[in-house]
Amino acid sequence: MSTKTRRWRASAWSPLTARVFRALWIAQLVSNVGSWMQTVGAQWLLIGHSAELVTLVQTASSLPVMLLALPSGALADRYDRRRVLLAAQIAMLAVSSGLAVLAFAGKLTPGILLGLTFLMGCGTALMGPAWQAIQPELVERDKLGEAAALGAVNMNLARALGPALGGAVVAAAGAGWVFAFNAVSYLGIAAALLFWRRPRPQAPTAGNESVLTALGVGRRYVCNAPGVRRILLRTVLFIPGGAALWSLLPLVASRSLELGSGGYGLLLGAVGVGAVGGAFVLPAVRRTLGASGTLAAGAVVFAAVLVVLATVPVPWLTVVVLLPAGLAWIGVLSTLNADLQARLPGWVRARGLAVYLLVFQGGQALAAPVWGALAAGAGLTVSLLTAAASLLACAVSTRRWPLNADAVDPTPSDHWPAPPLVFVPGPTDGPVLVSVSYRVGSESRSAFTDHMAYVARSRRRTGAYAWGLYQDGNDPGRFIENYLVASWSEHLAQHHDRLTATDRGHEELARRLLVPGTAPEVTHAFDVTAGPVVRDVTRPADGARTSADVHPATRRAVPRGSVPSAGERVQGSVQVDVEALRSRRYERDGPPQERGDR
Repeated sequence: MSTKTRRWRASAWSPLTARVFRALWIAQLVSNVGSWMQTVGAQWLLIGHSAELVTLVQTASSLPVMLLALPSGALADRYDRRRVLLAAQIAMLAVSSGLAVLAFAGKLTPGILLGLTFLMGCGTALMGPAWQAIQPELVERDKLGEAAALGAVNMNLARALGPALGGAVVAAAGAGWVFAFNAVSYLGIAAALLFWRRPRPQAPTAGNESVLTALGVGRRYVCNAPGVRRILLRTVLFIPGGAALWSLLPLVASRSLELGSGGYGLLLGAVGVGAVGGAFVLPAVRRTLGASGTLAAGAVVFAAVLVVLATVPVPWLTVVVLLPAGLAWIGVLSTLNADLQARLPGWVRARGLAVYLLVFQGGQALAAPVWGALAAGAGLTVSLLTAAASLLACAVSTRRWPLNADAVDPTPSDHWPAPPLVFVPGPTDGPVLVSVSYRVGSESRSAFTDHMAYVARSRRRTGAYAWGLYQDGNDPGRFIENYLVASWSEHLAQHHDRLTATDRGHEELARRLLVPGTAPEVTHAFDVTAGPVVRDVTRPADGARTSADVHPATRRAVPRGSVPSAGERVQGSVQVDVEALRSRRYERDGPPQERGDR
């Protein structure tokens, strides 16, 4: 590899060398510019009405993200993400086309405008988790930070260009044309997605789950992933203070600096320029400071900017200090986003990112009115200084809760052996009780229980809704791990899709402490209340009696000593004719009275 190529690969723009990422990035920039142009057009059409109606445009755009982020994440994990994105583009193309037609016809009332804007927001909410989740498929894993930074650059460029272009088009030709441009802008992303020859994805493990079940699985994963929780904590600590800039900057421009709309646009442009410039220096900053250091530095810089805005009402100085504000904003958000993408395994990535988007959007939406109310009651200076103090607290907290406290490898690991059952359970059979018996020497028992705490989180992340570790009262060296999984298909997902290299590492650390020469003994038991019990469906050659007491009639018996294939386990829904089994038992063993059955 040449020196020039190495420098390019190490640069902030290196993800653009990936053809599909480059095409989607350019198409997204055009689409984001169109979205900002549409926002300007919608606000202009309502400018003659009440101020509340004008502000409702932003509410109608952002509210769907808060309402639909989690279901959208479940859909993106359940279905092909490329198709989800295409569906979102087509839906938003249709809605924006309807806006344009109604605007040209002069029939776009405030109620219809806000309703269609809300539908556009629904499309954005549907697209968000899937868009974030495909990033690891487009760029190399070590370039996710740069890819996330370029995503933030994209948004800030659109923020700087869109309102200006939208205002010019509305003034020159009317609002209908900005709606028409926005409709056309969706064709670029749709075309890039259509021409993307994506490798055929593995069938999503959420495919047999309802949306509500998939949401519960995603919640369980986040609750049992400490690294993901730390990222969400960092988001909660940074976003409310950072939101003060966006919510109070119009007041700073009009009251403190006595600027008009053009001056306010200049201030927004300064933030955007700082964000674009930040993309060039962020790789070096992250290499020097690390993830937690970048977050702390970003929070300190942002706090300093807010202090200057609160205390020094000088227009040119405000423009200058807003440049590092853009750099700090993009640095924090790209670091959080990239670290989260790198931690989440593919099967739950969209749901984890949906939780992040919900926290991010919710933090901004809830914090903005708080800063506004504080500015109205105590003054703009007090509100800005309070936000700065909260950001300094966020920076200090990185020492207590560092971002990268634990190393995570989300690489899939299909290391569990096939369950040696004598029947094929149906996919919906369950709950399934998995029991694992361990032999542990007296000198290793304390360390073993410590390591099993990590194994417990692994079980819960991948599907268990209840877990326990027990020590045999008659044999202290025998430990029994029990956990419940909702269904057989859920447990098969644990086997083949959900376990990661990190999960395997935790298991291996615990098993190194077992008595030499012993191995864990695993059993799978099924809830007999889920269906009628089928007994004696297998019998050894010598006629000795055996019994499979825990499989309902929806499970198919297989010959003794054989193990179902992987395909059988996945399909595994073959009905057993209970009456036929009873008839065969009658012919073999005689009437129930003679067998002693009751």
